[in-house]
Amino acid sequence: MASNELKSVAQAMVAPGKGILAADESFPTIKKRFDSIKIESTEENRRAYRELLFTTAEAETHISGVITFDETLRHATKDGTPFPRLLSDAGIIPGIKVDNGAKPLAGFPDERVTEGLDGLRDRLAEYYKLGARFTKWRAVIKIGHGIPTGFCLDANAHALARYAALSQEAGLVPIVEPEVLMDGEHTIERCERFTEATLSHVFFQLLAHRVALDEMVLKPNMVIAGKDCPEQAGVSEVAEATVRCLLRTVPAAVPGIVFLSGGQSAKLATQHLNAMNGLGDQPWQLSFSYGRALQEEALTAWKGSNANTGAAQDAFLHRARCLGAARYGKYSEAMEAA
Repeated sequence: MASNELKSVAQAMVAPGKGILAADESFPTIKKRFDSIKIESTEENRRAYRELLFTTAEAETHISGVITFDETLRHATKDGTPFPRLLSDAGIIPGIKVDNGAKPLAGFPDERVTEGLDGLRDRLAEYYKLGARFTKWRAVIKIGHGIPTGFCLDANAHALARYAALSQEAGLVPIVEPEVLMDGEHTIERCERFTEATLSHVFFQLLAHRVALDEMVLKPNMVIAGKDCPEQAGVSEVAEATVRCLLRTVPAAVPGIVFLSGGQSAKLATQHLNAMNGLGDQPWQLSFSYGRALQEEALTAWKGSNANTGAAQDAFLHRARCLGAARYGKYSEAMEAA
């Protein structure tokens, strides 16, 4: 894909009023989701659930792209339409998670590094042929006693940059996802400090690897206190700390930032995004790339039954509409009751 095409795809991924559905749950993660509604994680149930989401009428009004899992990118609808074509025909860009997960970082207790670079060039070529037009790679950074170390930040930033360079080489827009986890009892101040350090390491490596910043999308955590911290910051404090941190670290060439929800409830993740966009124009689009926060209400409504498909799609579209409004800073509590 030509460079100007990559720019166009990256800009379309963060188009005003739209965001990205993360439907790239691994087998263990989707099993946990299905366990919560007491259905078995069979291949057919996984396929049917994703078809439910992907065929929701009007979803394209608020959803610009979908991150899929390897199995999902190869699946098709009940009538045989491949998922990538189904999404593309609806004006939604198909994407694919390409990392192999975070593994223990040898010699660094309680820290992890994401693997999956071996054979990545060939896999990217195959994913492009299957219809994907963007990719995603997630690194996880844990805050704890004496961690994260500088070496852990370096190792993950280096892997993210190598992945991003390979993706652009293959004609795919990389979503670069360095996630500082909510796990722990750290304060919002510590989260801001280590999110700033993480992003600084990441952009140093992206530039060193000659990654075109206007042909990528950033997917970071919000600056938020650890879930076990006794003092949780308010919505406006999270919004201000997050935007302040991003202004210090993210070059204006990056077209957009799509936040992960990181374990937040659907409502809180919507409120935080809304508050950030309410702060005024920023150098980049501030959008969303939510998994559980976009899907949880739909999954609860579905319960694994075809009879509940309509209710589940209504729940999914409702959350997408709320997030679409939050992209403009125009979300309100009244929308929840609509």
